[in-house]
Amino acid sequence: MPQGFCAKFVTVMLCLAILAGLSLYPARAEARDPINVVVTIPVLKDLAEQVGRSHVRVQSLLSGYENEHTYSPKPSDLVAVRKAQLLFEVGIGLEVWVASLVKTAGSPSLRVVTTSQGIGVIHDDTGHRHGPHEGDTDTEGAGNPHIWLDPENVTIMLRHITEALIRIDPAHTDEYRNNQTAYLQQLDQLRTDLSRKVQSLPDRRFIAHHPAWPYFARHFGFEIAGTIQIQSGAEPSALHLQSLITTIKKDRVNVIVSEIQLSQRLPSLLAKETHARVVILTTLPGGLPGTETYLDMLRYNVLQLTDALGHS
Repeated sequence: MPQGFCAKFVTVMLCLAILAGLSLYPARAEARDPINVVVTIPVLKDLAEQVGRSHVRVQSLLSGYENEHTYSPKPSDLVAVRKAQLLFEVGIGLEVWVASLVKTAGSPSLRVVTTSQGIGVIHDDTGHRHGPHEGDTDTEGAGNPHIWLDPENVTIMLRHITEALIRIDPAHTDEYRNNQTAYLQQLDQLRTDLSRKVQSLPDRRFIAHHPAWPYFARHFGFEIAGTIQIQSGAEPSALHLQSLITTIKKDRVNVIVSEIQLSQRLPSLLAKETHARVVILTTLPGGLPGTETYLDMLRYNVLQLTDALGHS
């Protein structure tokens, strides 16, 4: 075989090999890229990261300090939603601002997953009402949306997250399911330990700042003796505040539960009038030091409240 022909043959084969390598490279790089996930509140960020680990890149629109009811999306939120493959929300009217954000983003490939589906909502009598929302478990749209404060509900929310990730990335199904199982074991152990601490309390009553705590109270056996702000975004009347002061004094309710996301003016006012103790908790991970994850937040809230009730 002529030497020139061999040289040309080798050159052609080398070029073909390089082209083949280049054609394969993008697919491999894409396979390694994490799934872009956007969530509305930090608890969903933590849950998505617990299941997805290195296979997800999660951004929470709220950081933990904002009020989830009155949040106003930023331009950067719109950019994040446009880039996302998945968006996890709670639903039940908690994030009334999400629908318009998703519509404005206009991403046809975005999957919106409502994590409250299948969870029985509490219909409390505090006036805490929300409008209809796509994916509500309640067809009339009325119900308390703070479902994640009951760890039993988190098991259902985690299942929705796991199944959504598997649909997007079936290659890592076993890993996602194993991560889910491991996390649920941690959650089950923690709630068992915390329930034991609550059971030792002779008095489990408290006044709530706003209706965030019915699921939490129901699960751990606390009793909500009254609520300051009975409707989100509305100031209580002077008559209602006076009624609460009377209840606190007459029934000797010693603890008022407030939240770092809310103004402390009204809880402080009631505490001054009644000598009740105000304990500040958080409804969102990251709201207070030491509450960066859902498990941390759950532990913090229960221990702070049991300590306040035990010393009152």
